[in-house]
Amino acid sequence: MNAPGPAVGVVVATRDRVESLATALEHLTALPERPPVVVVDKGSTDHTRAMIAERYPHVRVLAPGEDRGPLARNDGVRAIGTPYVAFSDDDSWWRPGALARATTLLNGHPRLGALAGQLRVGPAERPASLNATLAASPIGRAEDLPGPEVYDFLACAAVVRRGAFLEAGGFHPLALSGGEGTLLAYDLAAMGWGVSYCPEVVAHHEPAPSPSEERTAAMRRDELIGCWLRRPLPLAARRTAALLTEGGRDPVARAALRGLLARLPAALRLRRPLPPWIEEAARRVDGQRADEGLGRDERQVVTHDR
Repeated sequence: MNAPGPAVGVVVATRDRVESLATALEHLTALPERPPVVVVDKGSTDHTRAMIAERYPHVRVLAPGEDRGPLARNDGVRAIGTPYVAFSDDDSWWRPGALARATTLLNGHPRLGALAGQLRVGPAERPASLNATLAASPIGRAEDLPGPEVYDFLACAAVVRRGAFLEAGGFHPLALSGGEGTLLAYDLAAMGWGVSYCPEVVAHHEPAPSPSEERTAAMRRDELIGCWLRRPLPLAARRTAALLTEGGRDPVARAALRGLLARLPAALRLRRPLPPWIEEAARRVDGQRADEGLGRDERQVVTHDR
C-alpha cells in the first residue's frame, strides 16, 4: 500500500522580497513536519524564482504573472492538494511542531474549518495584541470546537481545511489589502464551519516596522468594503460617513474613501448579508473592539507587507 501523503502544506505569496522570502523558506523547509511548500510569485522583478530554484528546488513555484494580492493564496490552495493548508507571508514562518498540532486539532474536530494560531512578532517574539483579543472572543466556545470561536484572523497565522476554504470561495476578490480574514471567517460561519483561536499553534512574523500611507489607506478601504459586503447597510453607511468626516483633515482617509467609492458598485452587486445569528455575534465582536480600543496601528505593522 502507498504511504499516505502529507496532511498539511504551506502556501506563501510573495512579490519582490527575495531576501525575506529566503529566510522564511529556510525556516519552513526545516520544519520537522516536512510540509510541501508552494510559493505564488505575484510578478516579481527581482531574482525570486532563480533563488528558489537554486536554494530550494523542492519548493513549487506558481507564477500567475500579475499581483492579485491575497487572491494569490487562493491559487496556492487550489494547487497544493493537501487536506489542510497553512499560510505564511514572505516574512513569516511556523514554529516547529505547530503544523503537527494544527493537524491533530483539525483531525479531531470535523467542523473546524480554520484555526487562528498565536502570532509572535519580531526577534523578541512579542505576542501580537490580537492574540489576547481572540482569546477573549465574546462569541464563546462551542463544544465541538477546540477553542473560542472567532470572526477574525491574520492569514500568516492561519491553517484552513482545504475543502471548507474552497467551498467558501477562499479569500474575497474585493478584499485585497485588509479584512480578508474576517470576510472568510464570516463566510465559513455562514456555511456551518467553525473558526477557533488555538494558541498552541504558533507562527512567527518579522514585518517591516512601518506601513506606507498607501498601504494604510488600502487597509481602511478594504475593511469598509467588507462591511458593505456582509454587514447591515445602515452600519456600513455610518462607518462610511465617519470616514468622510475624517477625510476633511486626513489625506489617508481621503485616499481610503476614493478607493471605497470606486469599488462600492461591485461590493453592492456581490453583497450577501450575514445570517441573523452571525450578525448578532459580529456585533458582540464590534463591541469588544470598541471596549478594548483595539487600534489599527499594530495590525498594520503586522500585516502591511502581505
